[in-house]
Amino acid sequence: MDTQGRERTENVDPADQWVVNPRTGEYELRLSPSAPQPTIPGPRGPAPGDTAGGAQGRRTAAPGREVPPRRRRRTAPEEPAPARRGRRPAKKSRGKKVLLWTGGTMAFVVLATGVGGYLYLEHLNDNIQSLPDDGAGTGGFQKDKAINILLIGTDKRTGDGNEGYGDAGSAGHADTTILLHVSKDRSNATALSIPRDLIVDVPDCPTTQEDGTEKVIPGSTGVRFNTSLGQDGRTPSCTMRTVTELTGVTPDNFMVADFNAVKTLTTAVDGVEVCLAKDIDDPDSHLKLSAGTHTIQGEQALAFVRTRHSVGFGGDLSRIEIQQQFLSALMRKLKSNDTLTSPSKMLKLAEAGTEALTVDSRLDSIGKLKDLGLELGKLNTKNLTFTTVPVEDNPAEKVKATVVLKEAPARQVFDMIANDVSFTEVKKKEKKEAAAVAARLKGAKSDPGEVRVRILNGGAPSGSAQLELNYLQTEAGVTKSENAGNAPEPLKRTTLEYAPDQADQARRLADILGLSGSAMKPGESVTNAQGLPTMTLTLGKDFKGAGVELDATSGKTPEGVQKSTADKVKCAE
Repeated sequence: MDTQGRERTENVDPADQWVVNPRTGEYELRLSPSAPQPTIPGPRGPAPGDTAGGAQGRRTAAPGREVPPRRRRRTAPEEPAPARRGRRPAKKSRGKKVLLWTGGTMAFVVLATGVGGYLYLEHLNDNIQSLPDDGAGTGGFQKDKAINILLIGTDKRTGDGNEGYGDAGSAGHADTTILLHVSKDRSNATALSIPRDLIVDVPDCPTTQEDGTEKVIPGSTGVRFNTSLGQDGRTPSCTMRTVTELTGVTPDNFMVADFNAVKTLTTAVDGVEVCLAKDIDDPDSHLKLSAGTHTIQGEQALAFVRTRHSVGFGGDLSRIEIQQQFLSALMRKLKSNDTLTSPSKMLKLAEAGTEALTVDSRLDSIGKLKDLGLELGKLNTKNLTFTTVPVEDNPAEKVKATVVLKEAPARQVFDMIANDVSFTEVKKKEKKEAAAVAARLKGAKSDPGEVRVRILNGGAPSGSAQLELNYLQTEAGVTKSENAGNAPEPLKRTTLEYAPDQADQARRLADILGLSGSAMKPGESVTNAQGLPTMTLTLGKDFKGAGVELDATSGKTPEGVQKSTADKVKCAE
């Protein structure tokens, strides 16, 4: 883009730059309403006779970055149709046309590249580096389905000035990992942080090598989550497989960034505003800030997201909280008017974003990133929830260094994401249950100590009835419960059968277990081993574990799970 073109762009209302493509019927961004549009040539390949390692054929990295071992070559992008002026978009839709939303350590890049890609496609396409997903993903996000993007920040000391961060000589472990789930109807999203020190099982990982061959890297049991990347030659596709193994959710795509991403993107938007509840002087992260609000960028922004010893309990979980606060602040800055309506800032974001980003090979062009950005742009940001996998200290350690899943709430969180359930209050969809069925949940509830129930296994994994019994008696206060063995036949869904005079007990147990009205089956009373009247809880194939909410679609957030929404300012403590 020449100097004259830049001057025109900065003096033009962004809405005036959107014109109708007569071939697609959609608005597209043009440099000027009157200027002819340049053709966009495809990516240049090596000259005849050049090898992949030749001076002319070799692709070089941007300053401070390393080129990934393998890059799939893309075909030339399609030339745009000749511009034809259409009606100006309504002002209320202007924000959508420049992508209103961003939501994670790397997803903010989509906001920038979705716009900048129209301006100098070839250059930005060449900035993007990619790696194979090795079949670990779904095959890529789809517009008519929920979206799951795995965002990974590595601790590799890539680039100038990063010697003081991360582990010396690190191959680039999964230091910061967020599973970003965007609902099918785009009304809400959940950014789930996965602690790097969480003990997990890393599965065997088929991995594409530099020479194009495939090697299966053996898995490991009972290791830190962050070793799913970098360790033993593992690539981001192995982190994808580990997330699927852990959560039951298969990511569509991945995005990876190193330390430079935070520095370059915060500089591109002229800094983000953060809030501290107390003074911070952390010699390890090099962060020194007084209590109150500050606008930070570059090196100081990286120090902010790396600090942990001066906030919370001083561990990695405290650092996750400060990172979530930072990402919320960055998102608010990205969607602010002074950023969205400034062509020069959007160009800076496009440049910085594509240079800081490594994506999977199914998301390796500006066009694909633009499509993803348009989907994310439909989200109402007040319904973006930041939360963390529920964990507890590893009981096997005397000196606490790692964490393990807090099984019941963690499984419920995973189930809510898998079932596309919002962690915030959104407009309720039309009820599937009839009013009479839904009414079964309404009314008085007995005390847990008065609830009498027998438990049958009707299709759940072996031993589930006993596990659920232990949970009810020791954690839920339902002491009048017993294990009655196996059901006569398996069931797809868990049911609770009760007599009319046991309705109060049934409502209490449904509340404890997260049962829907359709799972409650009015009937006749039966007797337990003591000959007393009791209800019957039959665990079906939908049973996910003791204490896990049985109907994840109810939207009930597990007790004790901390969460925050991106639209609210929160001060780091």
